[in-house]
Amino acid sequence: MKTRTPSRENFHLPVSGAVFDKKEALKARTHVVNSITELIGNTPVVRLQRLARTNAAEVLVKLESFNPSGSVKDRAAYNMIRRAEEKGLLRPGSTIIEPTSGNTGIGIAMNAAARGYSAIIVMTDNMTPERISILKAYGAQVVLTPVAEGMKGAIARAVKLREEIPGSLMLQQFENSANPDCHRTTTALEIVEQTEGRLDAFVACSGTGGTITGTGETLRKLIPGISIYVVEPKGSPVLSGGKAGPNKLVGTGPGFIPKVLNTKVYDEIVQVSDDDALGVMRELARREGLLVGPSSGAAVWAGLKVADRLGPGKRVLCMAPDTGERYLSMDVF
Repeated sequence: MKTRTPSRENFHLPVSGAVFDKKEALKARTHVVNSITELIGNTPVVRLQRLARTNAAEVLVKLESFNPSGSVKDRAAYNMIRRAEEKGLLRPGSTIIEPTSGNTGIGIAMNAAARGYSAIIVMTDNMTPERISILKAYGAQVVLTPVAEGMKGAIARAVKLREEIPGSLMLQQFENSANPDCHRTTTALEIVEQTEGRLDAFVACSGTGGTITGTGETLRKLIPGISIYVVEPKGSPVLSGGKAGPNKLVGTGPGFIPKVLNTKVYDEIVQVSDDDALGVMRELARREGLLVGPSSGAAVWAGLKVADRLGPGKRVLCMAPDTGERYLSMDVF
């Protein structure tokens, strides 16, 4: 497979003029910063050891739990808020309202606290107590909607709140271009830098579609020949043309196809059952020391299957969206 290895110090993305500066990335982690938001991104990648399989490709995992509030959604939350500020849609004291499965809400709550905004987070009532407690700790107001109504119900409630609260703003992560944009200009560039451009497959779950879309599009530009796999819950195979349904892979399978999702960016859809995802999630904690959430287990389960298919000498990278600490009350460990 042909690869393009960027400069070890910095390189330019051929779209939107973004630049990955290795020195600046390191500086943010080793020097005093002025805001917690400066520590978003530049998350580490670890190579699986004890879960690695003989005669299979090596499997790498990008640990998004190293973001300040503990998930990949810090990236999108920050970018959506910054873009709203640039457009004059947010002013000191403004209220941000967002329907979310939890992680985006936590990212928004953290960013809002750091930048002087109020936050109202709307979620289905099956969210774990940990997520609700974290949101409240950041000062956010939490509004719960019936799980039977799914994410569509949460969105409808958020829209109503926006209409009722003067000057409030919905970031609308499912259709906000700032969501995938942050992955085009940060996540993907980090991956190319960390792998030195040597990567054969990229695997990620799809919730809003931001990560798989933004990261996938840029990886295709920078690593010719790469294969991209999107993961969805077997119990809610909407991307595959099936019906929405209940599942335990929190943050994936919203029950509809989001506007920001580029359905042409991936080569294959991998369906993962709750049992398989949770089984690998537990194995990651007990055999690799990686305490991650159910969607991470799903991505790595799929990544291991891809690694078996590709064989030795190849390399697969899986996105691990968040920490497992948010799921301890689910009794899945």
